[in-house]
Amino acid sequence: MGHSCVIALTGKGGVGKTSLSAAILRILTEEKPDAKILAIDADPAVGLSVALGVDVKETLDDIRLRVAKNVTEGLSETQDILAEAKFRLFEAMQEQKGFAFLAIGRPEAAGCYCAINTYLRQVISLLVNEFDYVVIDGEAGIEQINRRVMEKVTHLICVSDQSRKGIQIISTINDVARTLVAADQVGAVLNRVLLPERITEESIGGVPLLAVIPPDPAHAENDIEGRSVFDLPSASTILNGAREILKKMGVI
Repeated sequence: MGHSCVIALTGKGGVGKTSLSAAILRILTEEKPDAKILAIDADPAVGLSVALGVDVKETLDDIRLRVAKNVTEGLSETQDILAEAKFRLFEAMQEQKGFAFLAIGRPEAAGCYCAINTYLRQVISLLVNEFDYVVIDGEAGIEQINRRVMEKVTHLICVSDQSRKGIQIISTINDVARTLVAADQVGAVLNRVLLPERITEESIGGVPLLAVIPPDPAHAENDIEGRSVFDLPSASTILNGAREILKKMGVI
């Protein structure tokens, strides 16, 4: 692959975005066993690690604070920052079976890290180029994906439930995404839907509809028991939804 396929999920909280990110990651590891795949948890709630069964040792934010401290204490020259940040990022990235994992951590703390954020964004861009597929579980705001993580998202997935508020957020994100992120493809997924017949592209503001996923009892049970997405039966509703999304977007 010449370019990485960068898939970011966004949408309001509580709509199953993290579960869907994990499901998409699992399908990619199954369909593309030889590909290099990176999962980035960009939501401060750090739920993706749990959904994927990863134990997080260090987040990008921890690295940023450490690098910032070295700079303010005069321990690193500017040209060393990039090398140090890159080294630490590779250390923080955890290799799992079939994918690597990186958590972003808390939202910006007090104090300005503008220079370091710029460096880190460059580092992440370099790093992303070493992977074929990147899946980002983002927070509700799309700006955060842009400001804190990525310059280029190729596939943006807006996740919502059937609530009016969730659907309004989809069309707002769609408008912002077209100007801000310049993704190659933007699409919507409606999750935990009880009345699928009510959903049309018109009803979600003309955003391309990738999948309508009903509630998944197997996944709910999995969640309660603290098991990861890799423990789900392969015919479970959320995995079928993830497959459908990746097919519609031409990723698999």
